[in-house]
Amino acid sequence: MAKKKQETASLIETFAEFKQNKNIDLTTMVGVLEESFRSVIAKIFGSDENFDVIVNPDKGDCEIYRNRVVVNDDEVEDPNKQISLSEAQKIDATYEVGEDVSEEIHFADFGRRAILTLRQTLASKILELEHDALYNKYKDRVGELITAEVYQTWKSETLLMDEEKNELYLPKSQQIPRDFFHKGDAVTAVIDRVDNTNGNPKIYLSRTSNDFLRRLLENEIPEIADGAIRLCRIARIPGERAKIAVESYDDRIDPVGACVGVRGSRIHGVVRELHNENIDVINFTNNTALFIQRALNPAQVSNVVLHEEERKAEVYLRPAEVSLAIGKGGMNIKLASMLTEYTIDVFREVEGEEMTEDIYLDEFADEIDQWVIDAIKGIGLETAKDVLNAPREMLIEKADLEESTVDEVWRVLRAEFENDAPQAPAAQPTAEAPADANEPAAEPAGEES
Repeated sequence: MAKKKQETASLIETFAEFKQNKNIDLTTMVGVLEESFRSVIAKIFGSDENFDVIVNPDKGDCEIYRNRVVVNDDEVEDPNKQISLSEAQKIDATYEVGEDVSEEIHFADFGRRAILTLRQTLASKILELEHDALYNKYKDRVGELITAEVYQTWKSETLLMDEEKNELYLPKSQQIPRDFFHKGDAVTAVIDRVDNTNGNPKIYLSRTSNDFLRRLLENEIPEIADGAIRLCRIARIPGERAKIAVESYDDRIDPVGACVGVRGSRIHGVVRELHNENIDVINFTNNTALFIQRALNPAQVSNVVLHEEERKAEVYLRPAEVSLAIGKGGMNIKLASMLTEYTIDVFREVEGEEMTEDIYLDEFADEIDQWVIDAIKGIGLETAKDVLNAPREMLIEKADLEESTVDEVWRVLRAEFENDAPQAPAAQPTAEAPADANEPAAEPAGEES
């Protein structure tokens, strides 16, 4: 009997340790243990109604008592709920017919199969509780900043552990390109999403989302955290560059200056966390044209023509400003488009130009090799005027074309516009008032090389 009692106590101790490790609350643990014991009892005896199950998690044991009514020896109909007088008097000689007998039952008496079933039932229920607790903990924390420790790195993702040893996943696609982690590193990220497929929750983190930058700025800049400055919009190319638009609810506060700090002191911590990702801070405005001008900083814009229905903007600049507006690898204009939520087309402004229709590059396939057209389209230039208005250096470096190839492409494209140009003098556009805002200006014939 002592051996069986010890086996039962050992069983409870096993799950008491599990409870402690997985941080399941005491009340819930007791309920799960009792439910699991009753489930096995019902399978063995057909019912658990006349059983008392007492779980003592502090001592790590469990007591089971079966309650039966004493009847005459020849009147026993249900051995589970009734006990004969002779059997009852073996327990206590004072028992009489009609009295209740409470008899302790040792779970180990049920056999190894029952004990194994109980273990499996408990493990299943506790795992389910663990998953529910994890999901409930994180489901309402999406967008929140968290710091976790790197446990293991894989090719496609990194596994992290929070302070309670819960598993968190940081996919490779959500890591900054220059991120490189070692086991034990503390990593700061934002909770991106919580999946709960088939009751198995998985928490995914992100370091590339706009929310990550937003939370970092809130931590570093008190005026944003307390609401004096509002982060209106964010655009990022993770690890490279970002643009943020801010506005102040207090006229006494300069939102850009407050975000940047003296000599960049406030924003430096954010930049460092983002592996030197450059951050441009601009003032937000509801004036779309002005907002686009600010977004294209450091380029100086001459004129902006908006097409509200198409969410497009034609931006005219002096030739020297075009490369600044586009930026390295087209990064500046891409971020400006993301920030303003407008498709931005850049045009070079030249005095004395004639206005002509634009033509898609594919129309020149009979004169320009297809691989050359594909290379130019690969850097975002789709039409003839896009190419003519783009800096020569951009076509050579970004499209990886020879100088002679670029010159030949320009010759073909310019010839097309010269042939289609009207014979009568056209109106002369200016930076302030283009003759036709919907059409870009063509290069003058005199510049042909």
